[in-house]
Amino acid sequence: MFEAAEGMRHEYAELETQMADPAVLADVSRSRTIGRRYAELGQIVKALDEYDQLAADEQAADELAAEDPAFAPEGDAIRERLAVVQDKLTALLAPRDPNDANDAIMEIKSGEGGEESALFAGDLLSMYTRFSEQHGWKLDMLDAEPTDLGGYKSATIAIRAPGQPGPDEAPYGVLKFEGGVHRVQRVPVTESQGRIHTSAAGVLVMPDVEPDEVQIADDDLRIDVYRSHGKGGQGVNTTDSAVRITHLPTGIVVTCQDERSQLQNKEQAMRILRARLVAQAEEESAQAAAAQRKSQVRTVDRSERIRTYNFPENRITDHRIGYKAHNLDQVLAGDLGPLIEALQAADLAERLDRVAER
Repeated sequence: MFEAAEGMRHEYAELETQMADPAVLADVSRSRTIGRRYAELGQIVKALDEYDQLAADEQAADELAAEDPAFAPEGDAIRERLAVVQDKLTALLAPRDPNDANDAIMEIKSGEGGEESALFAGDLLSMYTRFSEQHGWKLDMLDAEPTDLGGYKSATIAIRAPGQPGPDEAPYGVLKFEGGVHRVQRVPVTESQGRIHTSAAGVLVMPDVEPDEVQIADDDLRIDVYRSHGKGGQGVNTTDSAVRITHLPTGIVVTCQDERSQLQNKEQAMRILRARLVAQAEEESAQAAAAQRKSQVRTVDRSERIRTYNFPENRITDHRIGYKAHNLDQVLAGDLGPLIEALQAADLAERLDRVAER
């Protein structure tokens, strides 16, 4: 596996040269794409440099110890550090989703449970908003359909990280495990008898990709415009600014009406469409790969119930990895770190197992 890292050194150097090219700097989309790859390779090259230096230090220490046994402890200490760096490098080199270093687009939709489900969707939106703020990420509302009680029938948000974070710190690489059905058990505000109800909301997490990363033919699109509805202020409900885009080959339909102008809504809708097309391609690829293995990796199955939020017991349970904790109040306040770290660790173990099977 480490042999492949040597080729990444050359790619890293080439990207560094490209990033200084005025033509690349003038192309925002291309610059972002190159920047993400450069940041990802930077972690690998740094770890590889450290590994090579420690390996050289180990050899030098062993040569000294052969002449004077008093130097033996120094070699042992170097070997301990070398093992840690080797594990880190192995994890960095394990095959992963090429979109992990991307920003993310997240859709949250209410499901079974009526108004209570919409309120829970609102709670999830608040949870991810606080989590994003804690990470210094910027969150933009792309489209939303609020309810009278403060919930959401649907909400689509874009989550962007400043700079060029690595794949384990970027919004998509961190949040992609949140995709699936989230179930809540609690006494709804609309319940007069104090009975516990169960409802659910769905979350879809997609990589936010640049326009040049997804080729979409104009002939494959049907674009309809119509008058926006609902809240939005003066002018929103008086012009045909809302946009509905249908991708004819896949049947994917995207609507956007939150922006003031038709052009802005079209741009946002195209952004969501690109993300959905990439997500669909990833899902099909994952299913095809799963069919070739003995058992499907549960963390990539975004249609199943992945998590339960039990309010009476202040308990959160992630069914994919058997994670359970009684700190639901903290999780809803944005403290998702331990849970996401456990999911990332399970995903890494699965990826390493796949490498070992080859």
